[in-house]
Amino acid sequence: MVSINAKKKDIKAVNEALKASLNGDTVHIVNAKHIHGLAAGLKEGEIVVQGDAGDYLGVLNNGATIRVTENAGKYAADNMTGGTVIIEGNSAYGAAQYCYGGVFIVNGDAGDFSGTMNKGATVIVGGNIGDEAATYMLNGDLIVLGDAGNNFANYLINGNVYIAGQWKSLGHNTTIEPITDEDIAKLLDYFEAYGIEADPANFKKIVAASEKPFYK
Repeated sequence: MVSINAKKKDIKAVNEALKASLNGDTVHIVNAKHIHGLAAGLKEGEIVVQGDAGDYLGVLNNGATIRVTENAGKYAADNMTGGTVIIEGNSAYGAAQYCYGGVFIVNGDAGDFSGTMNKGATVIVGGNIGDEAATYMLNGDLIVLGDAGNNFANYLINGNVYIAGQWKSLGHNTTIEPITDEDIAKLLDYFEAYGIEADPANFKKIVAASEKPFYK
């Protein structure tokens, strides 16, 4: 195990130390709340942020496993293409936006505009999710164990949205479909893989009402 203390260091120094430490060991980073853009663009490695993380954690992640023991700031895992980002606490505004792949999990609540323009990632929220979640979603899966805010899945284009709780309002171009045996099997695989306790049969499934949401 390798430890990095980010206190009184800037992003360049921390990322250089982080890259130099990725030799197969798990890297633990402490005092990183002030660091924005931590662990950006990694293709491998296992990183544990002990405590809170700043904004833009794990952007462009392409294969690393990044875990935060408390909360993450804005835009966590932005443009992720692969790997896994797990937030034990809450994530702020705009988590998992524009992702092409990978898995993003927040065990607590996720802020507004989380999952916007998702293009293929799996996004799992263990608590509640804010307004405009999954707006313009193009592909992938969004799974919410709690409740959602306003305009949930607004202008949904493609992909699957699953939610166990309620929403304040659904967005444009959304429709509710019965959950299938295939959906249940897929959710069970996710839940077993990441130690999530939930019954897939209790989820509602939201999909796009039309393949052309911007035209009548």
